[in-house]
Amino acid sequence: MLTLTDQLAPWLRPGGAPFAVATVVGASGSVPRPVGTAMAVRADGAVIGSLSGGCVEAAVHAAALDAIAVGECHRESFGWSDDDAFAVGLTCGGSLEVHVQPVRPGDPDDPAAVALARLAADGDAPAALVRRLDVARPTAVLLDDVSGQAQALPLPGPDSPLRELVDDDALPTVSAQVAAVLRAGGAATVHAAPGVPDDGCAPHGQEPVALLVETRLAPPRFVVVGANDFAGALVRAVRLLGYRVTLVDAREVFAAPRRFPQADEVVVDWPDRYLAAEAAAGRLDHRSAVAVLTHDAKFGVPTLRLALGLPLAYVGAMGSRRSHAARVQALRAEGVRADQLARLRSPIGLDLGAVTPEEVAVSVVAELVAVRHGRAAAVPLSRTAGPLHAPPRTPADPPHDPPRTTPSKERSRWT
Repeated sequence: MLTLTDQLAPWLRPGGAPFAVATVVGASGSVPRPVGTAMAVRADGAVIGSLSGGCVEAAVHAAALDAIAVGECHRESFGWSDDDAFAVGLTCGGSLEVHVQPVRPGDPDDPAAVALARLAADGDAPAALVRRLDVARPTAVLLDDVSGQAQALPLPGPDSPLRELVDDDALPTVSAQVAAVLRAGGAATVHAAPGVPDDGCAPHGQEPVALLVETRLAPPRFVVVGANDFAGALVRAVRLLGYRVTLVDAREVFAAPRRFPQADEVVVDWPDRYLAAEAAAGRLDHRSAVAVLTHDAKFGVPTLRLALGLPLAYVGAMGSRRSHAARVQALRAEGVRADQLARLRSPIGLDLGAVTPEEVAVSVVAELVAVRHGRAAAVPLSRTAGPLHAPPRTPADPPHDPPRTTPSKERSRWT
């Protein structure tokens, strides 16, 4: 949607022909394009973008023209067996769910047109388009300054734009889910159940709210310092949370890309020098994380001194309690303040009894999730009470999708 929005700018001018935006909102199996991929079809048949490269396009094109004529949103579901999937661009029996939404350029009463026009006008400014998918009428809002919203979580407040999409009872849960997507960047479909009353019983007959959240945020950064087995396991683990992962080490013989194939990049440089350059270039922000996994003080101390002076979300360092005490003493000697040292997660990770590199990686990721969502302490859910998916216990992932029938080529209109 992000690149598509820029291309749509000429189509959004007042008086322009109506068009429809078809967006992938669900995908399973081996599909060629992720959730958030979109194409637009104008009333005269002109097309911008692509969904799969196969003949799915023909069916979506027809559905988009129908949506323009009818003036209503609907959802298309496409599913094939292995025998005929390849012919339509779904290589391994995958399935796609596509939301088709008509847009009337220049119409102030069309929320989608207004939101898309503002998004296109803002250029590269951070923003997020949120659309409700389980209603027939086109409904959308544009969230501005999404970096601040993801950090401060004002989304459930009285002035939240999301109030235009959901009822008050669902707002806290929906806000938590949307905020999680804003932190991660990219696009995701959110299914959030309405709030649970004090008696603990969900409102009868209320289905989960379905939202498509598309952001202009790049994935958050995670910088791993030290090329060792623990780093390799951590690189693999944090990728699951949607981070762009960089491994950096000054030792060229160890920092070889073939040793860390799942890292987005492997950099041979002094870690503190690399971190300083990335910060100066504006490529680190309040969502970024740094984990120092080297025991060598000449790498670790300068890197931590710099990292603790940056507004990062997470700074951790591996080592024993004795190593931690020596590291803290060295950082104090380097002029690191007490409030900065308080941000250091060392020894790194939660107390899970982790020993192997893979177990340590899980403990670090668990701590990272807790920090990301403002949890001072992590305890088993079996020992807690109250709603599971309400602030401040913001979930890292949306709840499971509601049960659905097997995808087919038949259209299902959402009401």
